[in-house]
Amino acid sequence: MQKISITVDVEQDCPPMLDSMHGIEEGLPDLLKLFREERIRATFFSTGRVAELYPDRIKRVVDEGHELGCHGYLHERFDHLNREKAEDAVNRATEVLGEFDNIVSFRAPNFKFPSEYIKILESNGYKVDSSVACYKPPFRRHITFNGKIIRVPASITSSVLRLPVPIVLPLLSHITNPVLFVHPWEFVDLSNYKIRFDCKFNTGTGALNNLKKIIECFKFKGYEFITLKDFAKNSQYSGKNKS
Repeated sequence: MQKISITVDVEQDCPPMLDSMHGIEEGLPDLLKLFREERIRATFFSTGRVAELYPDRIKRVVDEGHELGCHGYLHERFDHLNREKAEDAVNRATEVLGEFDNIVSFRAPNFKFPSEYIKILESNGYKVDSSVACYKPPFRRHITFNGKIIRVPASITSSVLRLPVPIVLPLLSHITNPVLFVHPWEFVDLSNYKIRFDCKFNTGTGALNNLKKIIECFKFKGYEFITLKDFAKNSQYSGKNKS
């Protein structure tokens, strides 16, 4: 059976262009409702700061059966941090998020996490790193291993999922076991904000309707929806594509 993962980067609205939290306050509940109606589980990568500010929201994510992962503490660019500061950010975020669940999956903001920092994840007990994307250098398309960490690339940028569904579905049909990602702020209407066009087009209800149709299409095709934690447990990947 083919598999698909939906992942959610839980952060402030469209960083660094905005610092509001409409996505957490409005978009996240709508997203959880959709997943509940469709009976699927997802992986939510939250920053430590969001978890501190909105503990009830993060608790709800876990209580509804989703995986909670780490997205840094303040949505830091890890490729701009020295090792000491990177380690401090991971440690701090892991401690905060660990109050809600056992955290084993990590995704760096902007999919930028220097490979030499992987040991930081290992020392914090992480099993999965999704700080790579098929469409960004080094253009990794397959699951690989780095030490004890399984690296699971995101398949396609989130803004593509807001294009008309007849365009999106053929693009996704060429991807084996796709890993999709979205942000709660995409499910809030940002059309009147002075931000990049790709960040604001078809946000709000349109984005939510798109995601619903995409989910229903993959369910119709018989795909199994799994969390990234499930990837680490899946023996079919064990020992393959080591790097």
